[in-house]
Amino acid sequence: MTVFAVVLDSCVLYPMYLRDTLLCAAEAGLYQPYWTEEILEGAFGNLIKDERITPQKADSLYKLVNKAFPEAMIPVTPKLIPCMDNHEGDRHVLAAALIAKAQVIVSDNLKHFPESSLNQFRVEAQSADTFLTFLWDLSPETMVDVLRTQVKGKKKPKLTILDLLDRLKEQTPTLVQRYQTFNQ
Repeated sequence: MTVFAVVLDSCVLYPMYLRDTLLCAAEAGLYQPYWTEEILEGAFGNLIKDERITPQKADSLYKLVNKAFPEAMIPVTPKLIPCMDNHEGDRHVLAAALIAKAQVIVSDNLKHFPESSLNQFRVEAQSADTFLTFLWDLSPETMVDVLRTQVKGKKKPKLTILDLLDRLKEQTPTLVQRYQTFNQ
């Protein structure tokens, strides 16, 4: 199986269960994730701002994801960002994709990544649902293992796969449907 480079936008790293599913899939070797300081600051800063986690927990999470994926953090050359013509607030994400040689940006803010801005660089933006469904279609057995691993890692609260799917269904309805069809 070919592992390919993917930039994860802050909006898909913000929701806990979605972030965990994406990172468990990367840990299973389905793709190589990339992000930047600005992407992580966006995700974890918003978690703090929305009072979902404390600054201390955000710092721990930051260290944990970077320890688990030490090659994921990439520096973005500031001179490259103004050359991007997608949404101004997400130009750093497209710049990161170019530096990482990523084929895909996973973002639920797809309007910030118009095809006209991406095609010239042969980069595609996909929603988390589209991306995870692609991984499912690539290797359903591996994705079942990913979900099982994610459930095993949750102690508080303890979850079943059905609980996890219930938490994921709003953001990844097609993935959830694939799992349900697979297990009938």
